[in-house]
Amino acid sequence: MRYFLSFFVLCLLSSFVCAQYNGPTKLVLLGTGTPFADPDHQGQAIAIVVGNSSYIFDCGPGVVRQAAAAAKKFKLPALQPENLRRLFITHLHSDHTVGYPDILLTPAVIGRAGPLEVYGPPGTRQLNDHILAAYGEDIHLRLDDLEHGNGKAYAAVVHEIREDGIVYSDSNVTVSAFHVPHGNWKDAYGYKIKTKDRTIVLSGDCTYSETLIREAMNCDILVHEVYSTTGYAQKDPQMKIYHAHYHTSSEQLAVIAGKAHPGLLILNHALVWKATEADLLREMKEKYQGKMVLGHDLEMY
Repeated sequence: MRYFLSFFVLCLLSSFVCAQYNGPTKLVLLGTGTPFADPDHQGQAIAIVVGNSSYIFDCGPGVVRQAAAAAKKFKLPALQPENLRRLFITHLHSDHTVGYPDILLTPAVIGRAGPLEVYGPPGTRQLNDHILAAYGEDIHLRLDDLEHGNGKAYAAVVHEIREDGIVYSDSNVTVSAFHVPHGNWKDAYGYKIKTKDRTIVLSGDCTYSETLIREAMNCDILVHEVYSTTGYAQKDPQMKIYHAHYHTSSEQLAVIAGKAHPGLLILNHALVWKATEADLLREMKEKYQGKMVLGHDLEMY
């Protein structure tokens, strides 16, 4: 009986930490990868789901198929491709935006009812316009040939974010953007999402940021990028300089999380150069004792 009770308690704790969360607000990691073409980690994309509405943050490679997989795995109709209606972009690095044609066009082909609403830094409109131009013949044939597609579905309403603050609000969520330091990118954003039951903060790509700490203070979930410092002796010196200016080390993230006190820290966009995920977790656990998981594709919290 004692063994059974211990096992039962362990299962309950495991379910809580693995976060198959059944509350109104759900966070789904669609893709957790880096620019490396790792088949186990698709491109950067995170979904927030509230009821029948989904909100996608970043659109790395594979974003629509990952959303379809998550819709099936977690029984979330809001993530079916035709229901992908809102996109928020942190910055315009290719590994966060290569999936833009996918999320713009694929749902339109299969029945999205209206345009894609897009929120992103200056340059997002230019990205959108060039993609539409590149696929002009495809769109023309889908609308005017035998498919008789819905022209509204092939459009995008682009909102370029010029300053920090609330950028979107509806009955489900309020989304605020705030600048984060990401090397020489003039405009790179993190996002804070407030719903009726949760506050979620997404770092995007950045290095150490006091602004992010303030925004993330006592939030329910902080999803933050990170790189492992193990194996740096074999690393190219120029790449060490690059990562110090553009990304957050495990040591820095431990300080950030220690100051912000999130209910749950999710390690995302994890770069483990000449190291392992176990190395990264060890580095973090040495300096941060809060609740923490290393995020993987198609997990829900």
